[in-house]
Amino acid sequence: MIAVGRVGRLFGTDGGVMITLYASFPDDFQIEEPLFVNIDGLAVPLFCNSFERRGQAGAIVHFDDIDTQLRAEQIVVGREIFIEESAEEDNDEFYMEDLIGFTAIVGKQRGKVTDYYDSEANPLFEIELDGNTHLVPAVEEFIAHIDFDGATIKFVLPEGLLDL
Repeated sequence: MIAVGRVGRLFGTDGGVMITLYASFPDDFQIEEPLFVNIDGLAVPLFCNSFERRGQAGAIVHFDDIDTQLRAEQIVVGREIFIEESAEEDNDEFYMEDLIGFTAIVGKQRGKVTDYYDSEANPLFEIELDGNTHLVPAVEEFIAHIDFDGATIKFVLPEGLLDL
């Protein structure tokens, strides 16, 4: 969970609240995504009925199921709000250099990615298989699967590229 703001005060009489947004609040926030508050050590999701930005660091929010001033004061006023970290954002980008040290699988053989040569014209992986070093183009067409958790990369290479 990432802290993204703090509920400051009530706004109106229908349970609306003013939120001070931290710099970590996402610009692309959609009201379909829940915001969370910590109540007794539990992350409680709150869905927004409406969300209206007020400048860069503020918003007026009406939450579903919070329709009175009393409920808003009891549940959210003064609390920090959070969003879930998106796994997609964390794992979307990587550098080819990050693959150095991964186990390389080529057909039935296993080896190791020992280096990466960055070139606009022809980026290459250096792969060691059975004690021999091979250079393989680092192109999407030759990579069948990358398992970041298992640190493996499976290559599908055209016949004759490696003299095995």
